[in-house]
Amino acid sequence: MNVGDSCVESLWVKLKGVKNEGDIMLGVYYRPPSQVEEVDEAFFKQLTKLSKAQDLVVMGDFNYPDICWETNTARHRLSNKFLDCIGDNFLFQKVEKATRGEAVLDLVLTNREELVENLKVEDSIGDSDHEIIEFMILRKGRRETSTIEVMDFRKADFDKLRELVGKVPWEARLKGKTTEESWKYFKGTLLRAQKQTIPLCRKDRKYGKRPAWLNKEILHDLKIKKESYKKWKLGQLTKDEYRQATRECRGKIRKAKAQNEIKLATGIKGNKKTFYKYIKSKRKTKDRVGPLLSEE
Repeated sequence: MNVGDSCVESLWVKLKGVKNEGDIMLGVYYRPPSQVEEVDEAFFKQLTKLSKAQDLVVMGDFNYPDICWETNTARHRLSNKFLDCIGDNFLFQKVEKATRGEAVLDLVLTNREELVENLKVEDSIGDSDHEIIEFMILRKGRRETSTIEVMDFRKADFDKLRELVGKVPWEARLKGKTTEESWKYFKGTLLRAQKQTIPLCRKDRKYGKRPAWLNKEILHDLKIKKESYKKWKLGQLTKDEYRQATRECRGKIRKAKAQNEIKLATGIKGNKKTFYKYIKSKRKTKDRVGPLLSEE
């Protein structure tokens, strides 16, 4: 897939979902140790663009030997810019063990932490001085387009609806009618007025639904993180203050996810359906892979 920036040594492939599965953007990247900052910035733009559009997994030799992934800190300026890019896009780095000597050079990044599981760092192949990284990508269901139409009350004109219903001479219209006839007349009149004043929209089964772990406190922290980024760009916060806000937000998200899983596990006796629904959503894998090249 062409994402521009030919100076960046990256390759992107869209794994098309089959049946009810969603697409995944899979990337491979190599960063030479002597790569200039302009090329780094071009790659960061690719990451930002693709991570917002769909599920993303990118792997490769990033060559940032000075980064400590336990504390998300680095000694060099370019390494810190890379950490900022990861934080800004809420990407997760899944490799914890050294892949060359004592350094973690080969990374696996994703915008959904649960998308990459069972990651292993094993022995190298042949004369290579880099270790092998093996992992699984768990697929998620594709969002289906619903054909069901529902009333969009957010865009309804209730004043107009009251006006139309209020103009009907109900006493005269219903005089002499049976209960069944009166009901049919009332229903028909209301539906006609409703059609004129309340628009329809397609029902999206996932619209407006938040993950169970995304509570008001996390939403507040995300807002603070976003405001901190704006202040940092305006020079009102130092980089360390902004990165601290990012780390705190990421830590609370991971803690909230873990607490939600504990809550589901402890409450399984009273609510098995919710527990197994959650497990099923995390284990959607298929043996076959869809077409690697679309006709678009």
